[in-house]
Amino acid sequence: MAVNWNPWHGCHKLSPGCMNCYVYRMDAKREKDSSKVTKNKDFSLPLKRKRDGSYKIPSGEMIYTCFTSDFFVEDADPWREEAWKMMRERSDCRFLMITKRIDRFWSCIPQDWGQGYPNVHICCTAENQDRADYRLPLYKEAPIRYKSIICEPLLERMDLSTYLGDWVLEVIAGGESGNEARVCDYDWILDLREQCITKGVSFHFKQTGARFKKDGKYYRIKRQFQHKQAMKIPWRVSFWNGQTVLSL
Repeated sequence: MAVNWNPWHGCHKLSPGCMNCYVYRMDAKREKDSSKVTKNKDFSLPLKRKRDGSYKIPSGEMIYTCFTSDFFVEDADPWREEAWKMMRERSDCRFLMITKRIDRFWSCIPQDWGQGYPNVHICCTAENQDRADYRLPLYKEAPIRYKSIICEPLLERMDLSTYLGDWVLEVIAGGESGNEARVCDYDWILDLREQCITKGVSFHFKQTGARFKKDGKYYRIKRQFQHKQAMKIPWRVSFWNGQTVLSL
């Protein structure tokens, strides 16, 4: 079981990957301004308890953190320290977050961060070569226990070979959802996969996106099929004790 925890909501579009942000799309349906960052009522979710005194979120759960914002967005600076404290207190759970603002990492971590909280996994996005070349050197040097590179939405062919190594747990790639989605080319996916195989880094093709190009043909794929179509491709590359494993 996975738990979603959004201590705050809203963000500011930062780079090309943000153009068709799914949070903005969802909020637009409710006439809500996504650029206004607000603290959520469920801010203290990790610490909430049942009547018997036990935590509502049981020990061992993966808590997907701040997926309707960016954990390092500037507007949340007044609240972040308290959020870190909750993660530290719930050391029995794992917290996973994705950021486009890895350049704010050093100004946002708590004093006792050290080499990273052992229960916190921070992923960094890189949607095109320009953002990869800017963010990934910063990301590589940041003291974070668990790191994954998210190439989603993948907007062009990318060369990550300079950055890949044993410091990366996994590269996750995928297309863009929504009616205005930009094309994801299957050749770009295959290229990233080969780079990961060469460097011994696990690779996962997460979703096709709404507009997918394969073998020179363009496809419109409905939202409910985007993950399923990606899963139909007969490989997923992972590594175990240095050995390559291909699995469906």
